[in-house]
Amino acid sequence: MLRNVLHSKIHRATVTAALPNYVGSITIDEDFLDATGMRVNDMVAIANCNNGERFETYIFKGARGSRKIELNGAAALLVKPGDKVIIMHYAMMTDEEYASHRPRVLIMGEGNTVEQVIRYES
Repeated sequence: MLRNVLHSKIHRATVTAALPNYVGSITIDEDFLDATGMRVNDMVAIANCNNGERFETYIFKGARGSRKIELNGAAALLVKPGDKVIIMHYAMMTDEEYASHRPRVLIMGEGNTVEQVIRYES
């Protein structure tokens, strides 16, 4: 049996832009993708810590080192620059895979700097 479980997370990143006229997605700095194992076109769930909105979209790669967290298309209407968001990436795993999986979490600081990288225990 496959279960949908947390693969990785970016915790309390700051939205750097909201672009409603852009093709939909979330643009994430390539450094953050590498650090979490998230990939372009992967589906993510977003929680806006400022207004409680929750929604899903897919990932676009942002320029490495840019610290970009940009919401595009319709999702851009659910955030504004400066909002804090939690980006959660899920993956389908067997019980065997889950037993050794430890989700990687980036704890973000001011200016979308990575303050800490932690791993959750399964």
